[in-house]
Amino acid sequence: MDLVWPALAWALWVAALAAAFGLTTRRAASPQAAPAPLAPPSVVELLRGLRAGEVFHATVFDLARRGFLTIRDDRLMLSPNGEGQLWPYERWVLDRVAARMAGAPQAPVVAVMPDSGDLDAEFVPLVRQSAIDLGLARRRWQSMLVPLLLAAGLAVPWYVTISQAGVSWPGWIATAGAFVAGAALLLGGRGFLLTPLGRQVAGPEPAPVDPRQEWIFTGDGWRGVLVEPAPRDGDAPKRREVEGRVVKRWIVTEHRDDLSSSRTCYVAVHDGTSERAPAYRAKERFYQDVLPGDFVRLLVNPRRGSVVSVLAHERRW
Repeated sequence: MDLVWPALAWALWVAALAAAFGLTTRRAASPQAAPAPLAPPSVVELLRGLRAGEVFHATVFDLARRGFLTIRDDRLMLSPNGEGQLWPYERWVLDRVAARMAGAPQAPVVAVMPDSGDLDAEFVPLVRQSAIDLGLARRRWQSMLVPLLLAAGLAVPWYVTISQAGVSWPGWIATAGAFVAGAALLLGGRGFLLTPLGRQVAGPEPAPVDPRQEWIFTGDGWRGVLVEPAPRDGDAPKRREVEGRVVKRWIVTEHRDDLSSSRTCYVAVHDGTSERAPAYRAKERFYQDVLPGDFVRLLVNPRRGSVVSVLAHERRW
């Protein structure tokens, strides 16, 4: 069985894919960008890679801050006293919240969450378009022509492989690879890339300004907790296990007199019952791996308030 031609065909397709992606890394002209402080919190959260559910709740709490909604404890009410213009995704959220409340004067915050399918299919595209309108992101391709051509081009290496290998393990691998790659290209559509300003806006999360206003999801609903650096105890054991959900993460940059700087990463973990969520110093690799909502089990050093190692990391929702 000669696999030289199949290997060559796949290599040419991969080269075409790399060239298509490589051309999109050039800086493209973008619309007039809004100043970074004006970027809506929901858009910033999306640029940081948070899930659709987290972005939805960021929108809800931003609307509450601006008076379109009222939140007391874990109850939500519609308010006609909002100020300022609404983005299309914010109108979508208000419409869905009103539909979920079905005329009731108030409802639990957790009960107004739309289905995940609606969030991915309708809400997220609206937030992405707002990011593009602000100049914080752009489409990888101007039309679907490029991903369609790349997906169609998979037929060539697939056919060459099948004609040479027949019904054997190379043929099955080629079929599965072509199907997965084609589906990824078509489902990814025109793509979504951050602009230089978008990468700047999506930088590390800021440290809590007023930690008592941090809202977290505990599994039973939303609640406010105090996010604070983990207390250091010099008499505690050198190692201790902690577990819970990641509720916030941020980076503190310190500038020295010699013009150098250092970055300290913090990850706050809540156990689901306490009034406080201690924030531990962590390595940047762990900081980049986790998102709010992830369940983690950590080995920490109570004397230094730092993460020693990650024992478990699960992305549950």
